[in-house]
Amino acid sequence: MRILALLGLCAGVFAAPVAAQNGPLRLEITEGVIEPMPFAIPTFVAGAGGGGQAAQDISTLIAADLSGTGLFREVPASAHISRVTSFSSPIQFADWKAVNAQALVTGAVDVDASGRLTVQFRVWDVFSGQELGSGQQFVGTQDGWRRIAHKIADQVYSRITGEGGYFDSRVVFVSETGPKDQRSKRLAIMDYDGANVSYLTDSSSLVLAPRFSPTGDRVLFTSYESGFPRIYVMDLAGMNRRSLPSQEGTMSFAPRFAPNGQTVVYSVESGGNTDIYTMDINSGASQRLTSAPSIETAPSFSPDGSQIVFESDRTGRNQLYVMGANGGEARRISNGDGNYGTPVWSPRGDLIAFTKQSQSRFHIGVMRTDGSNENLLTASFLDEGPTWAPNGRVIMFTRETQGESGQAGLYSVDISGRNLRQVPVGSGASDPSWSPLQ
Repeated sequence: MRILALLGLCAGVFAAPVAAQNGPLRLEITEGVIEPMPFAIPTFVAGAGGGGQAAQDISTLIAADLSGTGLFREVPASAHISRVTSFSSPIQFADWKAVNAQALVTGAVDVDASGRLTVQFRVWDVFSGQELGSGQQFVGTQDGWRRIAHKIADQVYSRITGEGGYFDSRVVFVSETGPKDQRSKRLAIMDYDGANVSYLTDSSSLVLAPRFSPTGDRVLFTSYESGFPRIYVMDLAGMNRRSLPSQEGTMSFAPRFAPNGQTVVYSVESGGNTDIYTMDINSGASQRLTSAPSIETAPSFSPDGSQIVFESDRTGRNQLYVMGANGGEARRISNGDGNYGTPVWSPRGDLIAFTKQSQSRFHIGVMRTDGSNENLLTASFLDEGPTWAPNGRVIMFTRETQGESGQAGLYSVDISGRNLRQVPVGSGASDPSWSPLQ
């Protein structure tokens, strides 16, 4: 096939698809530049039962998902030569070659008597004239058209790149309103692209650090509802929440789930000292992992659950360390100038994202798990709090603008520093946490 399922990237190096005169599409290493792959997606065909508006909306959203990655470039409808009038009609590949489309997505949408949508799609390698994978369909409600579109986009992305998608995912975050010195904060949740925002808490109590469970059905967060920071867990299906046990006179914060979904790693401040603990979320039994006379916080498990990365100021400046899941001796992995914090392990297990402060600038960066190949992806007045997309290719984070009227917003960036984009939330937003695929 001319579309090779291999657009995998490593930090700082891009593999660009190049069409050879003979043989399959190959990947050519370029110096930090990638040429997006041209694709076409004619408006899906509406069936006899209707669905014209849904067909238009679904096609548009699939195109937006793919184009938003920076890896694909849509051939505009105004350039199309062929019209796709039936899902089963033969594809005129010569017409799509003429407009330089390398991939083609076709589909059909129908609505049955009960109002349910059925959406079919196919992905084509234009130059070979072959289908990538096999045709597939999704069935759902008309209100759920966005999710169907995201699922199809994930399938298209995966068939072309060989990587998992991330479009059918959600992000939990802190919604912020009001002036900078009197900001109201509440937990909110949205689709990965900023759509369908809904609220999980009111603004009566300060909330911080929401974090998804590995299965995406629960959220951990820190709340000052009791007057002191305590950790809560919320079941998203029923919106029920409960606080996790804590010792009197201590403050608990910065929680994250372990990969097993039953253990939580978090920080406890007591008597001016902060250490890292784990807790069984069902029994409430806790274990202390660190006991240094310094601040240890922001822990994050490796995907296999065997290690924890965290930040500590034990050397006088905030640096990143890795230790075993049960504690023990920690090794420092950050070695550059400045202060490091908020580390989080990639779902692939190969990289750690972090916040870095250096020379009055904040950065989101990535490094390998041994601290090598540090790569700063952003630079701003204040960038912080990275979270990984489910496929480990994109990072979302908080960026706050300077001055009295400065506001926090959510941004995303590719792991090599390209394709920086603001997520259109519609209000102030901070501290995102990306869900797994739904």
